[in-house]
Amino acid sequence: MDIKEHVVSAIDPNEYNDTKNIDIPPMLIDQIIGQEDAVETIKKAAKQRRNVLLIGEPGIGKSMIAKAMAELLPPEDLQDILIYPNVENPNNPLVGVMPAGQGKKIVQNSKEQFKKQESRKNTLTIAIIALIMAIGFITNQFLTAIIAVGIVFFALYQIKPKNQQLAPKLLVNSENKKVAPFIDATGAHAGALLGDVRHDPYQSGGLGTPAHERVESGMIHRANKGVLYIDEIGTMDMKTQQELLTAMQEHKLQITGQSDTSSGAMVRTDAVPCDFVLVASGNLEVLDGMHIALRSRIRGYGYEIFMKDTMEDTPENRKKLSQFVAQEVKNDGRIPHFSKEAVAEIIKEAQRRAGKKDTLTLKLRDLGGLVRAAGDIAIEEGANEVTPDHVFEAKKQARSLEQQIADRYIKQRKEYSVYSNEGSKIGCINGLAVIGNSSGIVLPIAAEAAPSQSKEEGKIIAAGKLGDIAKEAVQNVGAIIKKSIGTDISNYDIHIQFVQSYDGVEGDSASVSMATAIISAIEDIPIDQTMALTGSLSVRGTVLPIGGATYKIEAAAESGIKKVLIPASNVNDVLIDKKYVDQIEIVPVHTLIDVLEHALVGPKKDAFIKSLKEKEEQRK
Repeated sequence: MDIKEHVVSAIDPNEYNDTKNIDIPPMLIDQIIGQEDAVETIKKAAKQRRNVLLIGEPGIGKSMIAKAMAELLPPEDLQDILIYPNVENPNNPLVGVMPAGQGKKIVQNSKEQFKKQESRKNTLTIAIIALIMAIGFITNQFLTAIIAVGIVFFALYQIKPKNQQLAPKLLVNSENKKVAPFIDATGAHAGALLGDVRHDPYQSGGLGTPAHERVESGMIHRANKGVLYIDEIGTMDMKTQQELLTAMQEHKLQITGQSDTSSGAMVRTDAVPCDFVLVASGNLEVLDGMHIALRSRIRGYGYEIFMKDTMEDTPENRKKLSQFVAQEVKNDGRIPHFSKEAVAEIIKEAQRRAGKKDTLTLKLRDLGGLVRAAGDIAIEEGANEVTPDHVFEAKKQARSLEQQIADRYIKQRKEYSVYSNEGSKIGCINGLAVIGNSSGIVLPIAAEAAPSQSKEEGKIIAAGKLGDIAKEAVQNVGAIIKKSIGTDISNYDIHIQFVQSYDGVEGDSASVSMATAIISAIEDIPIDQTMALTGSLSVRGTVLPIGGATYKIEAAAESGIKKVLIPASNVNDVLIDKKYVDQIEIVPVHTLIDVLEHALVGPKKDAFIKSLKEKEEQRK
């Protein structure tokens, strides 16, 4: 494999502009990068007011698409919602709906009328008090007059709250809104989402706040005629999802107290309009927690969209990424513009993070973090614009937690000789693993084969915190070894140790490493310690593709490893940084025999490999 073909390619900065010279489209829908299919679907959904379910990796623009959809909805349909007192049944407030901007006028008119009434009442009160005091002065009954004034004042004061109860409450105000509302209800509890009625401990005796004044709008009501966005919708309580489904179907929902022990539970309004478009999102796992009927409603009356996390590496898409950098600078508002050379470096990083040749990453939230970090460094240095040096420094400083942990693992394991990157050892191998989504580490694996203590059969004993898939991979190794080398491992007790794997092992990408370590232990043939490897194994001994090939290779290079074996099907996924070109050799492998041929060393190797190939030919 020619490693130079799998290095992040050089990019000519002259093909791009400084971000201050890049035009940014005014519409949010035109600022979305790399999701052309999703954009077209969203445009159709907005036109027909269809619900949408967006599925994809975090940070690829799901919330941005939802906001863009709100811009596409007609703002002229917006409404104000008022809550009126119900004289006949105070615990059942009435609902009034009117065009945007009218609700505030009605409330103001009501307040002005009450002010006039209050003014007339005050004038009347002063006149009555003056008359009583005058009569008391004439009749010389001052004490009686004072008592009478107190009675009159108290009586008139008691009339005040009754008058005020007639004023409506503006529940949803849509005045002066230029676009349809966008409400992000991610993580909202039932009261915030569906509306609530405040508890009033003074409700008895006529001293409390009127019921209609205690009604609070929910996010579904504030999203009326707009977009309600809920990320990770599968984490929402099932009862709340059922209420949400009702609101979607009926386009209205009554507001009542969400706590059964609160006085608000006695209050239930008329149905309040909530004619929203639901945009729900999450990853594939979120579907397990979704209410079946809710998802069916979206699928039957809307669209499900699986969003991309990479796009083709073309000149046009590179231009779009340069526009993305300009958008991030503008949206942040606190960092300087990027030079065209710095823009080119961001595009190169998008190539590397894609994890596949000839593609660019669409995990733009993480890429945006790099843009802001580079801008912060430029500000700290007092620079007028961001340069490539600022981007390089940002890549060092703005590392993810997983990258920091991986770097620490590599350093500690070097210091304490947890793994070896020179010489050869029997039963010891340098596996490779990924932490998070973008950081690789060396995963040392040790195997020991001892005669079986059981008269019936031997066992495979794996030490380490293994996930379900990793446990299944361990069990499959026995069948793979028996088929590949013809040795029945039931005569052995096989001990496998994932050295210092405190965070556990998930997936089956260590299958090829385990099989190689066990074969080394059984056949007493050393393994080259200057080499590391990764790959899953089929029960037929074929090396299957894995994830994170680029990050694993770079971790091996950082650890002083000289050669890495990867599945041949992962070759096009490799796109490493230029600095690793002279540090490491990459070898694609197809079968377990290919792996053993590169991994094993010593005088027994050649005869062993020859016998394996002869057996393979006989099976064919």
